[in-house]
Amino acid sequence: MDNDPRFFKYLRDRIGLDVASVGAPMIERAVRQRCAASGAADLDGYWGVLQLSGAEQQALIEAVIVPETWFMRYPETFAALVRVAQARLLELKATRPLRILSLPCSTGEEPYSIAMALFDAGISAASFTIDGVDISPISVAKAQRGVYGRNSFRGSDLSFRDRYFEAADDGYCLLARVHQQVRLHVGNVLDPALLKGEAPYDFVFCRNLLIYFDVDTQRRVFEVLKGFNDPAGVLFIGPAEGSLLARLGMRPLGVPQSFAFVRTEPAPVEPAAPVRAVAPPRPAAPPVRARPSLPLPPVAQVKPPAAEKAVQVTLEQIASLANEGKRLEAMQACDAYLKHHGPDAQAFYWLGLLNDVGGDARKAQDFYRKALYLQPQHPEALAHLAMLLAAQGDSVGARRLQERAARSERTADSERKR
Repeated sequence: MDNDPRFFKYLRDRIGLDVASVGAPMIERAVRQRCAASGAADLDGYWGVLQLSGAEQQALIEAVIVPETWFMRYPETFAALVRVAQARLLELKATRPLRILSLPCSTGEEPYSIAMALFDAGISAASFTIDGVDISPISVAKAQRGVYGRNSFRGSDLSFRDRYFEAADDGYCLLARVHQQVRLHVGNVLDPALLKGEAPYDFVFCRNLLIYFDVDTQRRVFEVLKGFNDPAGVLFIGPAEGSLLARLGMRPLGVPQSFAFVRTEPAPVEPAAPVRAVAPPRPAAPPVRARPSLPLPPVAQVKPPAAEKAVQVTLEQIASLANEGKRLEAMQACDAYLKHHGPDAQAFYWLGLLNDVGGDARKAQDFYRKALYLQPQHPEALAHLAMLLAAQGDSVGARRLQERAARSERTADSERKR
């Protein structure tokens, strides 16, 4: 295929896909597969087929998108949603139900997780509605079926499966009370007619989509999302997308690990009480450029770990301190860990993140690079260093790192499925 630009441009114009985000080889492989499946003699012939066949256009889109998702992904996000939902319901005083959008909804795990989290919090079915939108009819059809295999259930806490699913011959079948809370649609975020006539949504979930777009498309899609979102609403995004929203006039909600943003102009909907983060097997990183996602405690409250206890510091303790917003204590714990254990990629990554949140981009960059020297495919270090470079105007370097991070995540996902 030799980097045939026609197909790259077609996918960018049609769905906003930036070739660097997934890598040219992946797109080339998909094009070759569809060329063979369509019966075209060569790529020129396939290009002609693609221009004339709506079915083939959709088939190519299906071949390049990767619906990688699972239930309760990023648990802290759902904990934050519950808090802001409860606060918003008090404001609404039963005048209408909450409106929530999941875009892209993929095969349904995200919008159904939203419903389950709200049910677990005691919020009634009449108090909220959820719309799920995805560009893939195949993914939407699977979501409508509501039957899921083992790969959709990950993490250490799967108790929700017992509450909201029934065992079936081919997996687990979603209960009707959850299924009926979600309306599913096929749609393209770049389509001006998408959700036309719908009222604004209180909460919009658009996680891990913007990272696949070039800068111009990111800005365009962000404006679309702002149009969907109520001015006082909350936008939930993916861990690697926080710096973009910060540059576009949004600010973090202030709940660590929630990846939730509000507009800077109106007063935000604040959580009723601090959210206790549910620690996943490996904590996801808070948005890097979106300060202050890790609230800074007064200096007087910082108590450095005693020297005689330094050897007891673990990476789990460092993650816990960071997730609680105790940035300086977490940095001191990192120093103690490195003194005892020597160079360590994860400790350097945490130092990079903590310096980044604190506003010291130079130190953050140095620590991210140290982490990558020891572990070249460290996914979080790749993602956050890419965002730093992008913020500094190094788009070429940022794209190289984003591509490495995308490959790393796909490899990790493949290994989990074995």
